[in-house]
Amino acid sequence: MRSFPLRRAAAISAAFVVLTHSMNWAFAKDCDGRGSQTALNLCAGENFKQADAKLNAFYAKLQKKISAAGQSKLREAQKSWIAYRDAQCAFETLGTIDGSIHSMVMAQCLMDVTEQQTKRLQHQLTCQEGDVSCGGQ
Repeated sequence: MRSFPLRRAAAISAAFVVLTHSMNWAFAKDCDGRGSQTALNLCAGENFKQADAKLNAFYAKLQKKISAAGQSKLREAQKSWIAYRDAQCAFETLGTIDGSIHSMVMAQCLMDVTEQQTKRLQHQLTCQEGDVSCGGQ
């Protein structure tokens, strides 16, 4: 039984190293990494809030641009996407759930998935006529 906490600690440490290394570009903007864990958690949360605000802005613009049928489908898709985002990040951050870094890692995941969705919405917003990858027109 003693090895389980050690394995869990090792998994949390490994996850932290991998996440901070592979996602350092996001923290380099606003989170310098020299603060306390609480400061890093707050900073990551703010980064997610900014990403979410950007997504919401593109969503609102797209809703105004597309047909009524497209608006209905977009709302349905966005509700499903939110459920996916939350479930995906809950899965991806499972290894840190009991650690002090969990909220930072969760916020980073939410931000990454949100930025991907924002790109998808932005593409829909800037579609050229005849682009078959565009919906809701």
